[in-house]
Amino acid sequence: MGGSVSCCISPGESPKVHRREVELEECPITTTEDVSEDTGTYLQHISDRELPDELAQEANPSDHPRASTLFLNKSQTDVREKRKSNYLNHMSPGLLTKKYSSCSTIFLDDSTVSQPNLKSTIKCVALAIYYHIKNRDSNRSLDIFDEKKHPLTREKVPDDYSVVDPEHKLIYRFIRTLFSSAQLTAECAIVTLVYLERLLTYAEMDICPCNWKRIVLGAILLASKVWDDQAVWNVDYCQILKDITVEDMNEMERHFLELLQFNINVPASVYAKYYFDLRSLADDNNLGFPLEPLSNKRAQKLEAISRLCEDKYKDLSKAAMRRSISADNLVGIKNSQAVLS
Repeated sequence: MGGSVSCCISPGESPKVHRREVELEECPITTTEDVSEDTGTYLQHISDRELPDELAQEANPSDHPRASTLFLNKSQTDVREKRKSNYLNHMSPGLLTKKYSSCSTIFLDDSTVSQPNLKSTIKCVALAIYYHIKNRDSNRSLDIFDEKKHPLTREKVPDDYSVVDPEHKLIYRFIRTLFSSAQLTAECAIVTLVYLERLLTYAEMDICPCNWKRIVLGAILLASKVWDDQAVWNVDYCQILKDITVEDMNEMERHFLELLQFNINVPASVYAKYYFDLRSLADDNNLGFPLEPLSNKRAQKLEAISRLCEDKYKDLSKAAMRRSISADNLVGIKNSQAVLS
């Protein structure tokens, strides 16, 4: 049977055993004897290197839409403690200040999955990074991201730089400065968080006080180039962070890409999952998006945004259809040439 696994089963055996035999026969085991010497070095097919769906979803939440995001899982411990404390102290923070819609007034925020609110999104991303650092499992890191070995400023790095966890406000100010100076969009902030969690998963490392600034900077650098039409160059970030060199930026970007295994694709389903999980994180921490009453002007604006998105998706579907037709024509031409030859 070659490299496949098989066994002899009598007709009277259990049907479960028979099904097990069929499953094993459908999964042949490749050995070194099956590889011809003429083929040279044996290269495993990409499908053979992929994990099963269940394992892949559990291991790579930044790749699969059904896997729970890391930052939301890490925040649940603090959220449960806050709820328990509020319950014991008979407190309900946020409920009195939260606005609710009525028959005469509808309260909506101006944040949508296609056009998120910039300030609120950056606050949520900073909070997600804060929980990553606070509830990290260990302090696994790499030298390329160590701030003492690769400082961002000429100021002396404190001796306790690797021990003291940064506050949420400090992380927010750092990200806000980069986004404001580089004029980046809210969508770029969400993609930044996707790349950050993908790095932690692929490289099996942790974001901690000694490396969070450089990891966030590398994720923003990559996200701005992939997402924005007019990308910010590495030298532009050197104008924002005066003491960092272009060579250091280039080296960090190269290492970041290698650790991501050059996987910079962000499916729409994964992007949407991160957006809604960030909104859930905001609700759990009383960091809600600003609500305003729905006026005629805002209603017209929302309708225009909706119509713009519909036209955009129609154009994308038409382009995909044209590519499919072109591919079919190419296959037909090749088949015709094969028949004529």
